[in-house]
Amino acid sequence: MRLRLLLLLALCGAGPTALGRSLSLRGSWRIRSGNGSLELPGRVPGCVHSALLQRGLIQDPYYRFNDLNYRWISLDNWTYSKKFKIPFNISKWQKVNLIFEGVDTVAKVLLNSVPIGKTGNMFKRYSFDITSVVREVNSLELCFQSSVLYAAQRSKAHSYSVPPDCPPPVQKGQCHVNFIRKEQSSFGWDWGPSFPTQGIWKDVRIEAYNICHLNYFMFSPIYDNHTQGWNLEIESSFDVVSSKPISGQVIVAIPKLQTRHTYSIELQPGERIVELFVKINKNVTVETWWPHGHGNQTGYNMTILFKLDGGLSIEKSAKVYFRTVELIEEPIEGSRGLSFYFKINGLPIFLKGSNWIPADSFQDRVTSDLLRLLLQSAVDANMNTLRVWGGGIYEQDEFYRLCDELGIMIRRLKYHPSIIAWSGNNENEAALMMNWYNIPASELHTYIKDYVILYVKNIRKIVLAEDKTRPFIISSPTNGAESIKEGWLSVNPYDNNFGDVHFYDYISDCWNWKVFPKARFVSEYGYQSWPSFSTLEKVSSEEDWSYNSKFSLHRQHHADGNNEMLLQIGFHFKLPESTDPLQTFKDTIYLTQVMQAQCVKIETEFYRRSRSEIVDGQGYTMGALYWQLNDIWQAPSWASLEYGGKWKMLHYFARHFFAPLLPVGFEDQDVFFIYGVSDLRSDCKAKLTVRVHTWHSLEPLCSSETEHFVLKAGKAVLLYKESVPVLLENCGNCTRQSCVLSFYLSADSQPVSPANYHFLSSLSESVGLHKAHITAIISQQGDTFAFDLETSTVAPFVWLDVGSIPGRFSDNGFLMTEKTRTVLFYPWKPTSKSELEQSFRVTSLTDIY
Repeated sequence: MRLRLLLLLALCGAGPTALGRSLSLRGSWRIRSGNGSLELPGRVPGCVHSALLQRGLIQDPYYRFNDLNYRWISLDNWTYSKKFKIPFNISKWQKVNLIFEGVDTVAKVLLNSVPIGKTGNMFKRYSFDITSVVREVNSLELCFQSSVLYAAQRSKAHSYSVPPDCPPPVQKGQCHVNFIRKEQSSFGWDWGPSFPTQGIWKDVRIEAYNICHLNYFMFSPIYDNHTQGWNLEIESSFDVVSSKPISGQVIVAIPKLQTRHTYSIELQPGERIVELFVKINKNVTVETWWPHGHGNQTGYNMTILFKLDGGLSIEKSAKVYFRTVELIEEPIEGSRGLSFYFKINGLPIFLKGSNWIPADSFQDRVTSDLLRLLLQSAVDANMNTLRVWGGGIYEQDEFYRLCDELGIMIRRLKYHPSIIAWSGNNENEAALMMNWYNIPASELHTYIKDYVILYVKNIRKIVLAEDKTRPFIISSPTNGAESIKEGWLSVNPYDNNFGDVHFYDYISDCWNWKVFPKARFVSEYGYQSWPSFSTLEKVSSEEDWSYNSKFSLHRQHHADGNNEMLLQIGFHFKLPESTDPLQTFKDTIYLTQVMQAQCVKIETEFYRRSRSEIVDGQGYTMGALYWQLNDIWQAPSWASLEYGGKWKMLHYFARHFFAPLLPVGFEDQDVFFIYGVSDLRSDCKAKLTVRVHTWHSLEPLCSSETEHFVLKAGKAVLLYKESVPVLLENCGNCTRQSCVLSFYLSADSQPVSPANYHFLSSLSESVGLHKAHITAIISQQGDTFAFDLETSTVAPFVWLDVGSIPGRFSDNGFLMTEKTRTVLFYPWKPTSKSELEQSFRVTSLTDIY
């Protein structure tokens, strides 16, 4: 498909001799160091680090302390060069361009020793006119400057400092990243290493053409509320190199919508824009695109054919999706401030999901298969939204195509229906107004002025002019309309009654839901955990395998992060007691994942049950996006997916706490409440079952059912309320320490929600919790494997692990209250029963004591 599109883009000319030609320059290049002492072959797309690794000149950059050992690579000035022959007669073409889809980052470009341009923005597409320079045999060079040294020079030349000058020492990063248009996290972050790469990270090609050339083609579906019909705005850009105007017709066809329109056009010489307005046939029902869990991701095939003078023709095809998006900020009865939620196709949608960061420090390692794996994992966890974090990269087209297909809503790139909002920056409003960087009050006005010029007068103005189909939010978090009212920056950008907020608190007990903000929308929140031992093992050695090793401290880029995890664990769990240091490390890793999963569960459930209520003037929460979905390397972080895609316990929990129907339990002043939360588009008739279990018995102590009730679509309502002492007293011999609650929703005697649970005390204080002996019999069922589990007693946080065998389970980290249970394993690559049996380990909470 990509080759076909490349050809279609170039088809502009008269007959076989005048067709546009394209020559790809990807593949083999030469790379040399600044002083010429090192020269090696390298691949494009790629980077210097990858080339050195492929030649065996360095180890895996992620191994142990190599992020520090290999700093010399980023500090050198490398040169990429390629000799190539043009396979067609270059003299027959009126215009020849050299196009770079992505250069990382600062380079001088020379063709046949003639300087033809410079690059200085990793995210920009560069096109250089080489018509007068290109020959049959050519030599192309890109002379890079170290991004680290360039950023330092730019900072030094600036008339005043722009904070932060450097990242905190714990991040082991490089300075002045805000002076270069490059992936900000490549200089280091609190979840990732510092690898400021150099190289040609996207495609490079030569395009030759006569008469005219289609530069780009964009479209936006627009819904007209007045006529109640869909229209399509199409914009095409041409480079007309003919000395005379070119006339012709444009035919736009969407067969399934019985829509076909013909337009007359005339292209004058030079750069020309053609704008078309297409009315979709109102006699045909347009099926809209819906986010995951709310409907289908329907799209329609469209062709656009330019039939020009002299038999010239250009044809382009694309998939068109129809959907509307609105950001609703309006007064709420009984609450100060404004709402902040999104309507898709007129329906209010609770946005549930996570935050996306770059999948690797080295983008040439990010394959389509890896992107699909990570995004499918988001969908499998019942997510409908990803917030693409602003300090990473503009993701590749495949990322957004997959989001369109899977129904994951995101932020960027005009014609993709999955993008629901643009945001100018991440946390900059908060950083300024809450003075994260201790700017003297007398100097603050300088930075506020810069902020408004960049994000409001430039970026906002351009985005709103280019795209009328979705909202633009200046910052995230922000107070939205209130920030605008206060002059684009709000005195308190974390006001719970406006916009979105970020919330992190590692010191308070996360089981206490009262510490969380009852905000309109929470776009970042989370807790850290360590990745599994099988993931860490690949980049470490035996001496690294303890929680306080030099390696463990080096890998932690969040200040005091390892101790904060132990603190949070200590609120409700005992720390491991094994005498074997390696087992203690593995048990501690397990406990960090238990803690993270439980903390994010409690917090997310609080946000979901707050969607329909105002309490003490706060509530109507309509978004919960935890930080973060994926990892960039093997290290402790907030991620629910480890580097490479393995699911942490949190991701299995997310599959439950983001379920379309969910009962949520919590306590307030010795009273136990259960809310029913529905993301469905229609009402649901169901009933609630509540069970009380003792830790020492696999038979429920007692069970009760409510009458049938109607759970309203898109609402969270109170279903159950009972005093905890009364509940326990009515259930016989039960105390907070000896019993646990489970509950689920059912319809027609079938569960319609996950089974949820509520601990009545810390598990470190539990009574009657015995060591569980859990066995598994593995059998193959087609492409999947069944694990038939049997336990000797109630087991909390049952964790099934098959080491490095790629795949995921149907459930994991669960509370096992029944003697037997079958869990499925979905392998991502072919495996066997014997391989699974050799790798399989099961752990539950009592195994670590």
